[in-house]
Amino acid sequence: MARPTYIRGEILPPAAQGMEVPRREQGLLGASDADLNLIASWLDDRFEVPGLGIRFGLDALIGWIPGIGDALAALASMFIVVSAWKRGAARITVLRMMVNLTVENALGAIPLIGDFAHVAWKANRRNYNLLMRDRQSVQRHTWKDWLFVIAACLVVALLFLGPIALLVYVIKTRAWH
Repeated sequence: MARPTYIRGEILPPAAQGMEVPRREQGLLGASDADLNLIASWLDDRFEVPGLGIRFGLDALIGWIPGIGDALAALASMFIVVSAWKRGAARITVLRMMVNLTVENALGAIPLIGDFAHVAWKANRRNYNLLMRDRQSVQRHTWKDWLFVIAACLVVALLFLGPIALLVYVIKTRAWH
């Protein structure tokens, strides 16, 4: 008699041949697609500026708390990314999600400009849409995904290196006078 094979971490015996196991609909802490959509909505587009149609969420509002606002918003934003990772989303999808958060939070650290970045970029809504695309797609990633990640990494690197280059320039010009 053939010995049954077990998948590492599996508790129940494997399903019989031809028997389909339903795909898990919930991610981290039991968060369903609807829960993740609600989180993205509250963080990015729950409120609207009357007459302008500009939508924003708690992500932009939390950023106004001095010192810890942006960190709290980034922590809340990680919930969708961790859920995607726990669901087994493609690595490029999780990487794109992280880049979305990095861009938004790097820009978010700049006073005033950062508040507009939270309203314009909407990383949580983007990440939720990426997760839904990943779940529906047979092809796990495209060259456009990689191109976006590379371009975004370059932009983030420039955002971090720009102030350093400016500081070096100011120090060199002051040293000659």
